[in-house]
Amino acid sequence: MKISVIGAGNVGATCAEVIAHRRIASEIVLLDIREGFAEGKALDMMQTATLNGFNTRISGSTNDYSKTAGSSVVVITSGIPRKPGMTREELIGINAGIVKSVSENVLSHSPDAVIVVVSNPMDTMTYLALRDSKLPKNRIIGMGGILDSSRFKCYLSLALNAPPSDISGMVIGGHGDTTMIPLTRLANYNGVPVSQFLSAEALQKVAADTMVGGATLTGLLGTSAWYAPGAAVGALVDSIVNDQKKLFPCCVYLDGEYGQKDICIGVPVIVGKNGWEKIVDIKLTADEQAAFNKSAEAVRSMNSVLATLTA
Repeated sequence: MKISVIGAGNVGATCAEVIAHRRIASEIVLLDIREGFAEGKALDMMQTATLNGFNTRISGSTNDYSKTAGSSVVVITSGIPRKPGMTREELIGINAGIVKSVSENVLSHSPDAVIVVVSNPMDTMTYLALRDSKLPKNRIIGMGGILDSSRFKCYLSLALNAPPSDISGMVIGGHGDTTMIPLTRLANYNGVPVSQFLSAEALQKVAADTMVGGATLTGLLGTSAWYAPGAAVGALVDSIVNDQKKLFPCCVYLDGEYGQKDICIGVPVIVGKNGWEKIVDIKLTADEQAAFNKSAEAVRSMNSVLATLTA
């Protein structure tokens, strides 16, 4: 089983490392446009194999997509990272061209691959990858909702002073600071609604902290985060490769579901060997649906910018 990760920066390299540590694939190919960069990252990781107990073979390639041939899953992390003060929308002009080129090159060598999109702005890049690849919609998945939900559960566990493994929660909508929707109503502490432990004000703060979770890290680090995104990709790839049927919030194409059409945005889906296999209807309240509709409008606004750039 071969997995390819396009982009060997912090996020891409962490994706490869997590996939290796989880023993998901027998082979990982890490590709980057910088001469020797992916090769160096791959060799460094391979030198940890006996120490960390994995047998996955990791190799690097400088822009030679033939090395990715026959991949079951391809993870696209390529693009410039968000810098302090930069919105995801500002990334469109540069990253759209990168994602389009990467998608074409990847599919020429791995036409049956499931594509996982990490590049920002993720909802728009997922839509672009689907539009230009002409692949079945279930084979293009944006990772963002898994990452946002992980951050949501982190903030909930801190507010509750509870083990993270006891916390369940989900974020839907766009993968953006003002477009994501933490579903506090459905969050629970080992099956008990978190509203029994936290005040409405505390829950509002958790939701607000979640929404700026990426921007907070960008401000602290001076660049985009990588540990949590890499772990989110690892969990998603694991569910695909091992047909786990995990329920994850992911950015997928809607055709009437949740009242939206012709858009890629985060909703709960079942993920297995064919990519995303089923959209799960969680019956939003009127307020939640209104927030989702507003989020979809914002994503469409970004998509309209994409349309002018790629016309």
